[in-house]
Amino acid sequence: MNDPVPGIGVAELGTALRVGGILIDVREPDEYVQAHVGSARLVPLQNVPQVMAELPGDAPVYVICLSGGRSHHAASFLRSQGIDAVNVLGGTAAWMRAGLPYVSGSDPGELEASDTDQR
Repeated sequence: MNDPVPGIGVAELGTALRVGGILIDVREPDEYVQAHVGSARLVPLQNVPQVMAELPGDAPVYVICLSGGRSHHAASFLRSQGIDAVNVLGGTAAWMRAGLPYVSGSDPGELEASDTDQR
């Protein structure tokens, strides 16, 4: 099976982020607050269509979740819309297992203002 969504490992992601790569985390806010890659912008999966216009069209956008499933779905959708989205293989769990730095909590401005999740 040939997967049309490219993937990147966490070590390669670290390199991409050091040179200015864009990373979006498509998990839910409560998951994000527990632990996330420091530069990751929270965009819950259901909000991805609303932020497409804010994503660069001329550079890769890296997409992460906990283990890679939701981010694969989001990256596939973004690619279908012409955005060069790349799935982070193994997600935040792999990032943490690799001993890479992560943060907890929510910095101001990282939560989407349009996130009006009403469960």
